[in-house]
Amino acid sequence: MANMRADKNPMPHQDPQVRSRNFDEVALGYTAQQAVDEARRCLNCKHRPCASGCPVQINIPDFIAKTAQGDFEGAYQVIARDSALPAVCGRVCPQENQCEARCVRAVKGESVAIGRLERFVADWHNAHAAEKPVRPAPNGHKVAVIGSGPAGLTCAGDLAKKGYDVTVFEALHLAGGVLVYGIPEFRLPKSIVQKEVDTLKELGVKIETNMVVGRSVTIDELKEEQGFQAVFIGTGAGLPKFMNIPGENLKGVYSANEFLTRINLMKAYRDGADTPIQHAARVAVVGGGNVAMDAARCAKRLGAEVTIVYRRSEAELPARAEEVEHAKEEGIIFKTLTNPVEILGCHNPDDPRDPKNGSVCGIRCVEMELGEPDASGRRRPIIKEGSEFEMELDCVIMALGTSPNPLIKSTTQGLDTEKWGGIIAGEDGLTSREGVYAGGDAVTGAATVILAMGAGKTAAKAIDQALSKQEKL
Repeated sequence: MANMRADKNPMPHQDPQVRSRNFDEVALGYTAQQAVDEARRCLNCKHRPCASGCPVQINIPDFIAKTAQGDFEGAYQVIARDSALPAVCGRVCPQENQCEARCVRAVKGESVAIGRLERFVADWHNAHAAEKPVRPAPNGHKVAVIGSGPAGLTCAGDLAKKGYDVTVFEALHLAGGVLVYGIPEFRLPKSIVQKEVDTLKELGVKIETNMVVGRSVTIDELKEEQGFQAVFIGTGAGLPKFMNIPGENLKGVYSANEFLTRINLMKAYRDGADTPIQHAARVAVVGGGNVAMDAARCAKRLGAEVTIVYRRSEAELPARAEEVEHAKEEGIIFKTLTNPVEILGCHNPDDPRDPKNGSVCGIRCVEMELGEPDASGRRRPIIKEGSEFEMELDCVIMALGTSPNPLIKSTTQGLDTEKWGGIIAGEDGLTSREGVYAGGDAVTGAATVILAMGAGKTAAKAIDQALSKQEKL
């Protein structure tokens, strides 16, 4: 019988006053009893609306049914048929806008906590499963995957399960892409990412790190000299955007991309880290998305007083509601309807050796008000006359979005791209180059982990169909 409780089992968390001083995971996860109780809230609807909201098409009702029965390994196997990164998705996927948004239980209460259950099942498997995945028989086809983020890992995993000889080329020294350099440890422990990567390796996926495709090797060389019959580009969107306002070249101004990479990948928050980072007293993070929340919460953990500066209203913050709530609980200040116009620098003309010369001392802002809707459908922020004011700071982090790095475009002949840099690809991921596919942020611009995974999955299916067809000719 279904559990008709109207609200979700709450997720246990670290206390905000404790967690704001450490990088340990904030959410502690369900117990087995909580997971079973939550799974029993599922009505097992006939038309399964939740599954239609999943970009990678996980059979959600089946995995929840097995969880309700206490068959946690069986539940994991249902998820693993369609997802290469279950423990990751259970933590960072915006389920509230996808599968949970379509849950029938949400009509008169809260949806089933699908994401929390996915996390529990994946963590249970990682802690208890002893058997390694069975490596399928090779089918004789070679595929190169550029980038080891969620799109690339998903594409590689789906192809490896079909017997393809897959090599992933990663520019950094660790595989995982945005999962390791962009998302903080307190939201996604790197050991979780490494476990997912290790599972793909057990399936036969080869990963070559420190390989900058476009410099170390080109796509043409991969195809013509190394014998790869298809290439998938999943290089993400790692080129940061700035506002082009005065003072952005001062010491103490970071892109969120650099700031988070130093912390997440290089562990700059640790004493004696090889890659240092400024431990500022007062930090402004400009932007309102999930990346802005991540940067702000990291700066808080480094001891700063942190203010989010966002030009629209709080109701229009694009970040997940959960991330905004967690940031507020941790003491982060939100200054909405505010926009920077200049970053102010320290300057001591009497002592050019003063270490503060050329550093951030503050930020000049204007207040905003909302006007008519723009092309996105949101009301356009306009400057409120006579509203200029200054804030004293010693660090500014720009979290304004990213775009694809132009390296692949500039070193690959015949690869069509959008004016803003995104690779043009069809619904199946095929680009203007024969045998070259692309997906994820490299095509769409910065989006979510799960959408990138969906694109990797779509491309893997198209690659398999194309190479299988060639085999029959």
